[in-house]
Amino acid sequence: MEDWELDFAWLEVRTRLKDSLGRDTLPDMNAVLFLIGIQELGRVKSTYTKEEKQDLMHIAVCHLLSLEGYYTFTGRDADGWPHYEQVRVHDTTGLKTQEQWLKRLIIQYFRTVESDMP
Repeated sequence: MEDWELDFAWLEVRTRLKDSLGRDTLPDMNAVLFLIGIQELGRVKSTYTKEEKQDLMHIAVCHLLSLEGYYTFTGRDADGWPHYEQVRVHDTTGLKTQEQWLKRLIIQYFRTVESDMP
């Protein structure tokens, strides 16, 4: 995917999320990761602690990286939170490269979610 295609698809994901959530501004990367974490947890609360928010974003990153075989889902704990195990080391260096990689995985995630909907 060329840079302009990635930028366009990323904007499209953010715009759809903004519209579906009824917000005035586009969500940033952290907000998108937070939403994916909630989706993967499978339940919504009205408020989350700072630690829970961090955990949800971690769940999102682990799930996204599992799409390329870097993590594997190991199950849920007694509270229903998903857990992952790292099975490969990723050697993506540089903040911009890591951000582009996550954007690509997020786009893939939402395309898969949309294609699974009736």
